[in-house]
Amino acid sequence: MISIFRKHFARGAAASALAAAAVLNPAHALDVDPGDYTALPAGTNLAIVYYQHAQRNALYANGNKVPGNNKLDSDIGLLRMVHFTEIGGYIVDPQFILPFGQLKAKGDLGPVLGKNSGVGDLLVGATLWFNKPSDKTHFGITPFLSLPTGQYNKNDPLSIGENRVKLILNAGYITPLTEKLLLDVIGDVTLFGKNDDVVGGTMKQKAQYQFQSYLRYQLSGTTDLRGGISYTTGGKTRINGVDQNNKTETFKFNVGFAHFLSPTQQVLATVGRDSSVENGFRENARLNLRFLQVF
Repeated sequence: MISIFRKHFARGAAASALAAAAVLNPAHALDVDPGDYTALPAGTNLAIVYYQHAQRNALYANGNKVPGNNKLDSDIGLLRMVHFTEIGGYIVDPQFILPFGQLKAKGDLGPVLGKNSGVGDLLVGATLWFNKPSDKTHFGITPFLSLPTGQYNKNDPLSIGENRVKLILNAGYITPLTEKLLLDVIGDVTLFGKNDDVVGGTMKQKAQYQFQSYLRYQLSGTTDLRGGISYTTGGKTRINGVDQNNKTETFKFNVGFAHFLSPTQQVLATVGRDSSVENGFRENARLNLRFLQVF
């Protein structure tokens, strides 16, 4: 049986961890798939469905593993709609992303945190490209606004929503290194509005930064192999002015492939894990699946 002290300790550590864990909601950054910063011709529409399954088997605080059998699984879906248009000679793609899914604590945290499911916060944004779709090198900037529309309860650390506004600014660059090898480089910064409905008062969070880089090898005109790394830092929180000492410092990697089933349908699959975590849950396994329809 978990002692009363351990229950409170686990709940506090888990709450801090959840605030820094990207998979639970797009809180700290917005992961980008290789090829996402490819400008497409005006008039193109995309309907995209994602499925993300992640397993976490350890919880960290200031680089040290928190004692106990602390596990958390998530099954998250994303619905994304994108429209490419031309404004003033530039390609722009207004879009929205709607997350939904389930979080389930296991091990010692199971009786403490339980599980929860629901719809997350809606993201709206648009990429502005500084190149033509026919160019070999692509560069774009994307502001996303996350709106507090999702399920949230201050007494539930597994809430899907965050009860705050966020501004996420992405920049992405794609260039060929050889005839078949492509490099994707993406950077982003997330600025957080305050959440004035948390246990203990009001939570504020410092800016958080993420860097992603991928290599894609074109096996054919329809199939590629891909692999990449990601580094996230920042995002320390304060509740009623008290520093929570929970800065994010996470390295992760993934490998996978993408394949066009037809000229208008693509499937993508990647697997990965965290290699190091300073604060929060450490992912020991992650599976990402994506289906894209062009129309």
